[in-house]
Amino acid sequence: MSVIHFGSFVVTRQVFYRSTHSFALVNVKPLLPGHVLVCPFRIVPRVKDLSTEEIADLFLTVQKVSKVIEDVYKGQSLNIAIQDGPLAGQSVPHVHCHIIPRRLDDLPNVDDVYQLLNSKDADIELSFQQLKSINTVGFSSPDLPDLERNPRTEEEMWAEAEMLQAKMSKSNL
Repeated sequence: MSVIHFGSFVVTRQVFYRSTHSFALVNVKPLLPGHVLVCPFRIVPRVKDLSTEEIADLFLTVQKVSKVIEDVYKGQSLNIAIQDGPLAGQSVPHVHCHIIPRRLDDLPNVDDVYQLLNSKDADIELSFQQLKSINTVGFSSPDLPDLERNPRTEEEMWAEAEMLQAKMSKSNL
């Protein structure tokens, strides 16, 4: 298995799905349970930097992963978002698409997810740095969001990635 990077971070064991040009990985600091990312293998900062083949593959991967995430996490809808550049809130200069399963009353207001995505607390780069230094705190419940937004442990992410990889394999997508 080759090493997979998300920006400057090695995320190989957090990856649960691979396509020709893209991969899906669990999130170090999910906004809600089941919040995952889909990225192109090639590290580029902006959507405009992707080739036609990479764009097509990225969105087909988003569609495939979305179906499984919605089923596994009992989502009733999904937020699918790309923060394309630092002024749009992108914290890692590597194109990535957020897939966030949503359920009734999962947040006080439906659109709170956008504020959370743009918060300092959602800074993935910082989260990976925190993970390297502390790597001790995770979700208290798989059914509730981590309101403290602590980075999850590597073990928690690996377990989720293995479970999702098995679900993706069984989905025949």
